[in-house]
Amino acid sequence: MKQTVRTYILTIALLASASLVLLIWTAPFIDASHLRAVATLSVIALGTHMMAHSLARHTSGSVSFVPFLASAVISPDWATAAAVILVTVLVQVVRRRQIARGAFNICQQTLSIASAILVYRLVGGTSVLTGPGLTYLPLIALFLAYSGINSVSVSGVVALSEHRSFGDVWIENNLGTLAYDVIALPMIAGLAWVYAKYGTPGAFVVAVSLLGLRELYNVNLQLEKANQELLELMVAAIEARDPYTSGHSRRVSEHARIIAQIVGLRSTVAKRVEIAALLHDVGKIHEVFAPILLKPGRLTEEENAIMQTHPIKSEKLVAKVSQLRDIVPAVRHHHENWDGTGYPDGLAGDRIPLASRIIMFADTIDAMTSDRPYRKALDADAVRSELMKHRGRQFDPTICDALLSSGRFEELFKYSSHQSLPHTQEVPRLRLASQS
Repeated sequence: MKQTVRTYILTIALLASASLVLLIWTAPFIDASHLRAVATLSVIALGTHMMAHSLARHTSGSVSFVPFLASAVISPDWATAAAVILVTVLVQVVRRRQIARGAFNICQQTLSIASAILVYRLVGGTSVLTGPGLTYLPLIALFLAYSGINSVSVSGVVALSEHRSFGDVWIENNLGTLAYDVIALPMIAGLAWVYAKYGTPGAFVVAVSLLGLRELYNVNLQLEKANQELLELMVAAIEARDPYTSGHSRRVSEHARIIAQIVGLRSTVAKRVEIAALLHDVGKIHEVFAPILLKPGRLTEEENAIMQTHPIKSEKLVAKVSQLRDIVPAVRHHHENWDGTGYPDGLAGDRIPLASRIIMFADTIDAMTSDRPYRKALDADAVRSELMKHRGRQFDPTICDALLSSGRFEELFKYSSHQSLPHTQEVPRLRLASQS
């Protein structure tokens, strides 16, 4: 684990401890009527926690925050915080989390709930059991404080671990579920109100509706995942023709994502570049390319001419999918050179779509770092030298400078053809000066 990540986790732990101590100091006494509510809602939270859904990359989410925050509305004191800590510890043990990851999860949950309760009390929130009833301003403040601290702390550790922009990670993890989080707010109020009126039986009846909310989250995420997997399945079928390109498109997609982030593209734009990179060679599914892809030696001029038609065929296939039409230019022009000597249209400079220029880097780097029948894979220094050699000719000089000066350049060698990918991808028969 990197020192920066260790320091970050330690900081979260210290903040969590301070917020918990402050909560106990400001509200040391617990009403006995609150304890049964906390126990009931903790059981519900544990159940929802065990059905967590996967989010982007190395994160997951659940709707356990609904009973957690309902418990805070009923018992805005350290009893709720203690229950949240206990539930989180149990989940980490049952799922056999790594010690560092488990410790972080416990600390960030403690910080989130303790801080949220402090905010709730600060704006006048009281227990719905012993106070005047449910008031919406404190409830909204509770929700915003908890969700804000939770999402920021998780995005922070992922960004540091993966050397990514905090903003990109936050958007990736939270933007797609924001609408569902808003739907959860009345459910928090409803669960607290039902418990106050009908007790434990009523709370468990309402808990069933949490399964519906959880399914809303899950269906949305599964649809996105299914779409991605269908694209990857199609790409894998194409690459099965050539033993030397197994996984190429997935690696190029991963490289393109990193380069897009290095040059400062927004997360949503970088995602489209990533998808375009995944599909850049999809036209090779055409039968005309089959014998050429299986040929072990160098290509003839005629064969090269045929191979140079693949961006056009890729463009036509991608254009058939309405949701992918915005990436069609990126796919068509991924073999255009900065100096105008590329194909299929001989575009030069800024006339080449930015996404295509990024894919050019990703595609070529993967080719250079893959073993070919005619040469061994190049190392990082050799790749750096080749990029500089062709800077301003094959490659956009601005992107080249940003890439080579970035501390993330070495990440591009994490997913060479010798190593496994986080998903599933690989490259075509290309050379640096003349790619096919």
